[in-house]
Amino acid sequence: MSEALLWTLSVALIVAGVAGTVLPALPGTAFVLGGIVLGAWIDDFTRVGAATLALVSVLAVLAWGLDYAAGLLGARRAGASRQALVGAALGTVAGLFMGLVGVFFMPLVGAAVGEYIARRDEQRAWKVGLSTWLGIMVGLVAKVVIAFMMIGIFIAALVF
Repeated sequence: MSEALLWTLSVALIVAGVAGTVLPALPGTAFVLGGIVLGAWIDDFTRVGAATLALVSVLAVLAWGLDYAAGLLGARRAGASRQALVGAALGTVAGLFMGLVGVFFMPLVGAAVGEYIARRDEQRAWKVGLSTWLGIMVGLVAKVVIAFMMIGIFIAALVF
């Protein structure tokens, strides 16, 4: 495989990873990390070495953990039921088929419906839905920021 094709694949993985930080169907930071590791390998690890790879790997794991924890913390803070958490997860999956608006707002609807089914309290359901959604959005923003930090570290290692 030519070096140009490998670099194209590296960039494609990184771009897909950035998209994956917003779209729940793609493992965003894992793709970014894969593209960075491929880029380091293409360069025979001369400019992007073990320390850089270790740092971006830690950031990828941190992004994954924050993504998972943020939604749960938002839900827990509002006292969400198990049904609300399941509803948020199902809303996320359903949102994938509705485009970007669905991806962003179906977790809120799912959590609210799940909480309503659990407790039959409309006001509480919307509070739990909103808190869960805010947690998910905080996690999403953190993932995007961390993904760009990973890319910045990679580019800095390549250039300097």
